[in-house]
Amino acid sequence: MKQKIREIAVFAVLGVILFVADIAFEALPNIHLVGVLIVAITAVYRVKALFPIYVYVFLNGLYGGFSTWWIPYIYIWAVLWGFTMLLPKEMPKGVRPVAYSLVCGLHGFLFGTLYAPFQAIFFGLDLNGTISWIIAGLPFDAIHGVSNILCGALICPIIMALKRAEKFAN
Repeated sequence: MKQKIREIAVFAVLGVILFVADIAFEALPNIHLVGVLIVAITAVYRVKALFPIYVYVFLNGLYGGFSTWWIPYIYIWAVLWGFTMLLPKEMPKGVRPVAYSLVCGLHGFLFGTLYAPFQAIFFGLDLNGTISWIIAGLPFDAIHGVSNILCGALICPIIMALKRAEKFAN
């Protein structure tokens, strides 16, 4: 029972950290640490990382309103979690930072494309409209992808900190 309560608390705090990291960078379009933190949390907690991710998604809805912009968040962050889950749990030390940064960057580059299916369905866009919507967002996705790759240098240190905290708590 004690472990479950601790996990609930840890995952709630991690979800809040994701949310605060998002809000802290709000003035910088498409530059934030959410992807970095999601990759790190997923590398450590694996399937259970979905808990803090959805705490973050829920807090975003509370803060910004459960409106049309929020609905894709239900699946977009799960895609990053899924990409990260596809990486081997154990990788050579030199490969980890590159692999994690590239996955994080790929998600940033694809963010608008991942958002597009909802836009198409909700706003009744045809294929041409959807493609136009994706193309219009490419500059923002480029900023998002590049910043995720650069910020990805923080992923391995965050993973080490999370693992140390877990060791200390157990």
